[in-house]
Amino acid sequence: MESSEQELAQLIAQKKIYSLLGLSGKAGSLASGEFTTEKSVKEGSAKLVIIAGDASENTKKMFRNMCDYYIVPYYIFSDKETLGHKIGKEIRTSVAVKDEGMAKEIKKQFAVLDGLEREVEIGK
Repeated sequence: MESSEQELAQLIAQKKIYSLLGLSGKAGSLASGEFTTEKSVKEGSAKLVIIAGDASENTKKMFRNMCDYYIVPYYIFSDKETLGHKIGKEIRTSVAVKDEGMAKEIKKQFAVLDGLEREVEIGK
């Protein structure tokens, strides 16, 4: 792919991820914030976790370890302000998608980003 096509594909994938997160929030299948995200992972309701790229290293490590232990896929993506804004909230360090279908669609968009460029870290 040409550079401009890659950039366009990346922008579209990012917009779709944000849109799907917003829809999840409206549907009530999104846990946002560190405490509720952690609770969702430990209760087994989280199907996918997204951690803001500008979260502290300790926070990222905590969620990486927790998601690995509970076998929940995770991505490090976006920033706290944008993540919160896109789901209609204040600043959010992490979100957990609790709907399997929505999580699957978001994973597809991250796969598109993976094929291009990205600093996003992916857990199992």
